[in-house]
Amino acid sequence: MDALDEVAPAFVAMAHRIVWATVATTDPDGRPRTRVLHPIWEWDETSLTGWIATGPTPVKTRALDAHPYVSVTYWDASHDTCTADADAVLHTDDATCTEVWERFASAPEPVGYDPAIIPPWAGGPTSPAFAALELRPTRLRVFPGTLLLAGEGTVRTWRR
Repeated sequence: MDALDEVAPAFVAMAHRIVWATVATTDPDGRPRTRVLHPIWEWDETSLTGWIATGPTPVKTRALDAHPYVSVTYWDASHDTCTADADAVLHTDDATCTEVWERFASAPEPVGYDPAIIPPWAGGPTSPAFAALELRPTRLRVFPGTLLLAGEGTVRTWRR
């Protein structure tokens, strides 16, 4: 098992290069649901936090109320993959939503973007159509497929 400070930077680098991730939740009846979302990750040398600008849909809200966990997986055509299993909290308060909105608006592309381009969010970060999903990883896995296929590289895994 690798240390967080060995895995988190590699995870963030790969995730921010790939950008789009499949995010899985579990509904109240135990059935998985997936959707493609656009997380942003922050590594402060001691902890890793992910944020997703999202809509507080009834399906997503019910799933997270019943099972406040997600699995986030990135994949690209070179078979580079990375996954974060995480505790998840859906925030709808104005302060957190504004902070996350600004985080995306001020980040460099391709991870950063103007959330106002999403039609339901035209009302801004305090719109009832906007929410912030906070992710606190419990497990990370980084699989550098390109390097592994060439006989190089190492799969990195961390667990809280």
